[in-house]
Amino acid sequence: MTQVSGAACLVTGAASGIGKALAHELVAGGCDVAIADRDPAGLKALAGELEVLSGRKVSAHAVDVGDRGQMEALAKEVVATHPGLNILINNAGVALFGQFHEIALADMEWLININFWGVVYGTRTLLPHLARQREAHIVNLSSIFGIIAPPGQTAYCAAKFAVRGLSEALRHELAMARSPVHLSVVHPGGVATSIARNSRAGALVGDNRGQAEMIAAFERLADITPQTAARRIVRGIERNEPRILIGTDARRADLVQRLLPASYWKVIARSLEKALRRNKPDGA
Repeated sequence: MTQVSGAACLVTGAASGIGKALAHELVAGGCDVAIADRDPAGLKALAGELEVLSGRKVSAHAVDVGDRGQMEALAKEVVATHPGLNILINNAGVALFGQFHEIALADMEWLININFWGVVYGTRTLLPHLARQREAHIVNLSSIFGIIAPPGQTAYCAAKFAVRGLSEALRHELAMARSPVHLSVVHPGGVATSIARNSRAGALVGDNRGQAEMIAAFERLADITPQTAARRIVRGIERNEPRILIGTDARRADLVQRLLPASYWKVIARSLEKALRRNKPDGA
């Protein structure tokens, strides 16, 4: 087991959503935290909250996880501030709206730089340090869209499937090497965060009506709180779980994909349509 109490952890994408909830959950469990995000104001506010709520050591680091140089500098800063760092949570992520023909290559590069390369940079820069600890843990945030691939999410799915593949292969390598580093890959379902609301529209999307409808649908179905997701992730760290599925919707989608690997989307799409009809706003 990886003990959270007395540990030190770096959380990327910590200024909001699951990352923010994770920071709170970790300090409540007796863990020092380094919080990183590209939102300096959000980081400052979170750091203030954490310092008031606990006596744990908290450091804040403004960074773009998709920038290799910044991530290399971040690794040095965090290790200098938290020499005993033994948990890394690569959580930062963004969303992109639009079908494949509606998103420019620049849109896709932007998303993959953050959602995939951010995970690679975080893992690559800190793995040598983590490997020197008595016990350590890496947590990489994929998504249920790293298991199933809905239409309109080509870039997001490409990145999240890549995170899953990277994580599973690396976990096997670490096990073969008898490394003290454990690795979990997380596949959340519908978590009520601002990621959909803050999604970028593809450069070739004609209007934003489809995006508005997508955001509304997501927010009607996203019934998992960031706090619930954070507690589940921390429990998974403590149990050294290789795969952490969050939410009934994620577990169901995973099962359907395994039973119907070539035709799962027809089943899931019908289920989503029924759920949206059940959750129609009054008067709609």
